Amino acid sequence: MNSDTQLTIVVAGHVDHGKSTVIGRLLSDTGSLPQGRLEAVRAMCAEQGRPFEYAFLLDALKDEQAQNITIDTARIFFNSANRSYQIVDAPGHIEFLKNMVSGAARAEAALLVIDAAEGVAENSRRHGYLLAMLGVRQLAVLVNKMDLCNYERVVFERISEEYGRFLQEIGLQAAAFIPVSGREGSNIAAPDTRLDWYRGGTVLEQLDRFVPAPAPVDNPFRLYVQGVYRFTGGGDQRRIVAGEVDSGRLRVGDQVVFYPSGKKSRVATIEAFNAPRLQEAQAGQAAGFTLEEQLYVTRGEVACRQDEPKPDVARRLRVSLFWLGRQALHKKKNYLLKMGTARVGARLEDIERVIDGSDLSTAAGGDEVRRHEVAECVLVLERALAVDPGLEGRGTNRFVLVDGYEIAGGGLVREALPDRLSWVREKVLQRNFRWQASNISIEDRAEKYNQRAALVLLSGPLGAGKKEVAKELETRLFAAGRIVYFLGIGNVKYGLDADVANGQSSRDEHLRRLAEAAYLLLDAGVILLVTARDLRQADLEIIKTIVPPEWIETIWVGEEKESDLACDLRVSGRADVEESAREIRDLLQARGIIYKPWKT
Repeated sequence: MNSDTQLTIVVAGHVDHGKSTVIGRLLSDTGSLPQGRLEAVRAMCAEQGRPFEYAFLLDALKDEQAQNITIDTARIFFNSANRSYQIVDAPGHIEFLKNMVSGAARAEAALLVIDAAEGVAENSRRHGYLLAMLGVRQLAVLVNKMDLCNYERVVFERISEEYGRFLQEIGLQAAAFIPVSGREGSNIAAPDTRLDWYRGGTVLEQLDRFVPAPAPVDNPFRLYVQGVYRFTGGGDQRRIVAGEVDSGRLRVGDQVVFYPSGKKSRVATIEAFNAPRLQEAQAGQAAGFTLEEQLYVTRGEVACRQDEPKPDVARRLRVSLFWLGRQALHKKKNYLLKMGTARVGARLEDIERVIDGSDLSTAAGGDEVRRHEVAECVLVLERALAVDPGLEGRGTNRFVLVDGYEIAGGGLVREALPDRLSWVREKVLQRNFRWQASNISIEDRAEKYNQRAALVLLSGPLGAGKKEVAKELETRLFAAGRIVYFLGIGNVKYGLDADVANGQSSRDEHLRRLAEAAYLLLDAGVILLVTARDLRQADLEIIKTIVPPEWIETIWVGEEKESDLACDLRVSGRADVEESAREIRDLLQARGIIYKPWKT
C-alpha cells in the first residue's frame, strides 16, 4: 500500500438506501475495524434479540467518537491494497452541505447509493446536483439492495439508465454503475456469482481507480487568519498570525498581502507549537508566522503571497447556492455568511434564476428561494471579502449562509461584482499596499496611552449641538489625560478638500478624505471626535470602508432622527451638553476604549 496517498470520498444518498450498510461492509471486508469490534456488535445484537446489520458498525464508531468530540459527520478510515481512504458520511442534507461547502470535507470522489427496490428518489437527484455544484467530478453510483430484487439485471439497468440521463443533464458522468448488496457483501470488496452478468469491478476496485486531486500546495497560497496572538512572558514580544493553510506554501522571507485590507509585510519566522521554527508551511498545516513589520490584521482576512495571483475583493457576489432552510431565503431578511474564518452580514439582492434540484426545472427569479431549490443569485455583504470565484474546492470560494442560529444554505462564488464603493476600496488597497508601518504598533500605543484608538462620529441636524457636545467631551477626556482631538468636517472641507468642487457628486470624495485623515490620527492612537451634519448610512459605509468598523462609534445628537444612520448611542445635545458628553464618555468606557475608570 502507498501510505503517502490518501483519497477522501463522500458517501451520499437518500435516507434508508443503505449508505451506512455499504460503509460498514467496506470496513469489515477490508479488515479496517478495530480489533474485536465486529464480534462486539454481533454480541450486542444477540443480547437485544435483533438481527445483526453492518450499519451498526458505523453507528458504534460514531458513538465512540462522540465520547471525545462533537461530530456532525462520521470520518472513517480504511485501507485497500493500494492506498488509504477517508470516508465522509454525511447523514443528511444539512450536514452534507455544511461540511462540503465549508471545506470540512474536501471530497475528491463520491459514492452515491440508490436502493434497487425503491429506485431513484428525489434526494438521489438532489445529492447528485450538490456533488456537481461543489465540483466533485469522480463519481460511482451503487445500486444497492440487489438481494431484495433477486439480483435481476433489468432492475439495475433501468436505474442506471434513468440516473445516468439525470447526471448527463447536470454535467456529470459516473465512472461506474455497480450493482451491490451491502448486507450480503456482493460486489463491495469481492464479486458475487449471483451477479455474474455484471462485467465491471467491485466498489473497492473502482475506488482504487479514482485519481487523487492535484496537491493543493501547487495552488496560490491562501490562509484564513484565525487570530493574531501575542506572547509577553519572559520578554517575548512576538505577534503570531495563525490559521490553517488552505492552499499553496509559505516560506520565510516571502512578502505576504492580507485581503481585503491590502496590508503587506515580509514573513520573519514560521512558528510551530512546542517545536523548532520551520522554514516553510504548506497546505493542510496549521501555521503561525511573524512579520517584519507589525500590522493590524483581523480574523477573517486572507493571507496571500505578493508574487502570486491575488483574490478578488468585493461586497457584491454572484453565487450558486443550495437552500435548505425551513423558511425561504428572501430579500427582506438579513443573514450571516461564513467563509473560512470570515463572518459577515449578507442580504439577498437579486435572484437571477431558480432550479429545482430534483427535476432540474427552472424559473425566472422571484423574491425568494424555497427549501431544496438551487438558485443563481446576487448577495450583498456588509463589508468586502476576499474571494476566488470559479475555483472549486477552495476555501475562498465556498460559503454557508446562517439563518438565525442554523446553517440554512450554502454554495460557491461564481463572480465578484462591482458596487458603489469599489472605487473607495481600490484606493484603500493602494494605500495599505504602500503603507510605511511604524516600529510602534497600535497595540503598543494603546498600552502606553491607556486607551484604544477610536473614531467617534457625532451627527445630527443643524443646530442640534454636535460641536458643543464634542468640544465638551474633548475637554473632559483631555483633563483625564487622554490623547484626544476634535475635528469638525469643515476643518477638512476648506483645507484638505479645498480642491474638491462642491456639489452632490463631491460628497463621497469629501467623506473619503475625511476618513483618510481620521485613519492617520487613529494609527497614532488618538481618540478622534468628528462632527458631521445629517450623515446617512451610505455615508457611514464609505467611512467604514477606509476605517475598520470596530474602531468606529456613531452618535446621533438631537431629538429628531430622520436619517437611516445606524447609531450606537443617541444623546440630547444642546438641551444638556454636559450630560450628553458624560453619556458618550460612559459608552467609550463600556466599549473598552478608555481603559481605567475615572471619577466624575
